[in-house]
Amino acid sequence: MGERDRLRDYHGKRDFGRTAEPRGRQASSGEEPRFVVQIHDARTLHFDFRLQVDDVLKSWSVPKGPSADPKDKRLAVPTEDHPLEYEEFEGVIPRGEYGGGTVIVWDHGTYEPLSHDRKGRPVDFGESLEHGHAMFRLHGAKLHGTYALTRFRGDDESWLLVKKAEGRAQGHGTPDPRRARSVRSGRTLAQVGAEDRED
Repeated sequence: MGERDRLRDYHGKRDFGRTAEPRGRQASSGEEPRFVVQIHDARTLHFDFRLQVDDVLKSWSVPKGPSADPKDKRLAVPTEDHPLEYEEFEGVIPRGEYGGGTVIVWDHGTYEPLSHDRKGRPVDFGESLEHGHAMFRLHGAKLHGTYALTRFRGDDESWLLVKKAEGRAQGHGTPDPRRARSVRSGRTLAQVGAEDRED
């Protein structure tokens, strides 16, 4: 399936004459797969967790945000695939558009796929997601270490994002999204929203 087909849902929900979100035409995949965590103040305030798989960002809405504390099990609801360029998107989606509201890039970086079969052989990361369980190590500005995404309840809409316990260090939970700052610009949601209205 080509990038255009994989982004059909994404394109179908957006009017690119009104929103500054990327169409998905010019991004290159690079050597290491990328991830991004965006805070999105839309109808409900939530985090969007995105992992590069081939030529798109597989995406989940994580209401409480990813946590570095292994005790926290975070609900993750799949959303449509996004273009690789979306890793850089920060700004305001106009009111009335799908996902209307302010977006900041809370964290981004690369990740290392860690999924293996029962004999310890590496498994294609996209296939591991299709089978409902994928492990990966994040190398971000804020998030580090091994995480797992696991489908539960037997449906495609219910996943858990959990950090694996590693060593003695206990991780911290998710920051207050209204006070959190962008890893790209150092701005808060309120600052991005105010500056966008001034332009």
